[in-house]
Amino acid sequence: MTGRTLALLFALFALGTGGAMYYLQVYAYYRELTPEEAGPVLLVPQGGGGGEPIPVADLRAIDSDSSPIRFRSCFATSAPLDDLARRFQPYDDPTPLTAPGWFGCFDARAIGTALESGEARAFLSVRDLRYGIDRVVAVLPDGRGFAWNQINACGAVVFDGEPAPEGCPPPPEAAR
Repeated sequence: MTGRTLALLFALFALGTGGAMYYLQVYAYYRELTPEEAGPVLLVPQGGGGGEPIPVADLRAIDSDSSPIRFRSCFATSAPLDDLARRFQPYDDPTPLTAPGWFGCFDARAIGTALESGEARAFLSVRDLRYGIDRVVAVLPDGRGFAWNQINACGAVVFDGEPAPEGCPPPPEAAR
C-alpha cells in the first residue's frame, strides 16, 4: 500500500467520523414534539405555588432524552406582556441555550439580546423540573414566546461535585 492510498483512507475515515459526530450532535438525539407532548406553557404566580397555563398558539418544541437541558420551544401568546409581568414570577439570570440550526424559530442569541435590553421578560415556568434544572419562559412584547430548560444555582454547584449550598434542597443520590 502506498503512502497516498494510506493518506486517502485516513482522510476518508476522518471525514466519515466527523460527519457522524456532527449528525449525532445536531440531529440524532433531538425529536420534535407535538403540542400535547410538550405540554402547556406554565408560569409560576408571584406568590409562588404551582404553574398556571397561559394561552398559546403555534407551539413548536424539540427535546432529547440524552440531556435534561435540550428542551426548546417557540410559541405565540395573546397574553399582554405587562399583564404577565404583573402576575407571574420573573426568572433571575435567564440564559437561553442555542438550538440546532434546523430549529429556526429559536434564536438563542436574539432572545438573549432581547432579555438583556429589557425588551423581553423571562419568567419561571417550573422550578426543579429535575433536580437542578428549571424551565424558563421568555416573552416579547409582540407575543412571541420561547421556553428552555436551564441549570439553576443549586444544580450548578451540585453538578460540579460540591455539596448543595444553603437554601437548596438535598440532591438525589444520582446527582451526588
